[in-house]
Amino acid sequence: MSDDILALNVGSSSLRFALFDAADLALRLRGHVDFGHAVARTSLSGPLAGQLGDFVVAGQDAGEAVEHLIDSLHSGLPQLSLRCASHRIVHGGDLEPRPHRIDAGLIERLQRWAPMALLHQSVALQAVSRLAQRWPDLPQVACFDTTFHADQPELARCYALPRQYTEAGIRRYGFHGLACEFIADALPRLAGPAADGRVVVVHLGSGSSLCALQQRRSIASSMGFSVLDGLPMGTRCGSLDPGVVLHLLSTCNLSVKDVEDLLYRRSGLLGVSGVSADMRVLEASTDPHARQALDLLVYRAVAEIGAMAARLQGLDAIVFSGGAGAGSPSLRARIAERCHWLGVELDAAANQRGDECISLTGTRVAVYVVHVDEELMLARAAQGADLAGC
Repeated sequence: MSDDILALNVGSSSLRFALFDAADLALRLRGHVDFGHAVARTSLSGPLAGQLGDFVVAGQDAGEAVEHLIDSLHSGLPQLSLRCASHRIVHGGDLEPRPHRIDAGLIERLQRWAPMALLHQSVALQAVSRLAQRWPDLPQVACFDTTFHADQPELARCYALPRQYTEAGIRRYGFHGLACEFIADALPRLAGPAADGRVVVVHLGSGSSLCALQQRRSIASSMGFSVLDGLPMGTRCGSLDPGVVLHLLSTCNLSVKDVEDLLYRRSGLLGVSGVSADMRVLEASTDPHARQALDLLVYRAVAEIGAMAARLQGLDAIVFSGGAGAGSPSLRARIAERCHWLGVELDAAANQRGDECISLTGTRVAVYVVHVDEELMLARAAQGADLAGC
């Protein structure tokens, strides 16, 4: 069996993984564990899928799912030869924005940023540790979601705080960078000469964010210092008046840990609806609070699109991505309808089919749907990395 790259992508409600041939990045295996249900849903595809047998994950713990994956790879693919493992690490903090070879010192530095990506960082680093226990000599690479946004204009990254805090690293970082990079790479094929124009990426899923692209580079993101900022998400609150946090601490007698749990795990679509964090469940629900949660998401997404258009000084294209952005025609239609003033007009049939281009021919703003492959971006980064030091 030829050398392979294992790409591991631990999300807030899922685990995605893939094996790619290290020479040409041909897909050999792809898997998805979706924790957004009472019982985790698992799926496998690719040429090697049949060799892992009945891949079923019990429970809702991503760390245990990674352990199960390692055992399955070890038993089902005994001749597996890994060149390296490549991990999506959400927060790169103040590290140089490039892939990094993972060692104990890097893990320690990345753990400092774990509170800013509470649902992602620690479990991703646990996956690193579990792989190291099974394959101690396996090179492992960290690819950061913050890297794509690192060259944003200084004003786009700055908070209005005393300079000493900015210099200490309290600034806007932006996330979902691997997804945005995939889209930036896809734009020439989708949009031709217009690819370098003014584009807003609307990434909707358990985590949601917007990114403004110009010349296929990030110039602004709705997410900031942490993954709490911007749009309401599955269980995360999105943008919130800082005074609310002070009030919760000083008047409601909540501890810092209580507030952390509230904002990361009990807010967002789940908090507003009282039904579910899953947009698919909310769209199927007749509960008025479920409808309100989706209404709020649409309202805030449209407002953020307008803000991004202002930063871009116009708008040439919108790209929908993420599980809900690429998967929900009704959500795309509701957002597009409220962006009509910007020149957005959907082709209803194309939108329902989920075509790559879903805007009417000749409209001022093109609208695209992109199914992002973050695992391919992880493998590509690892393939080009110097594994002696990255």
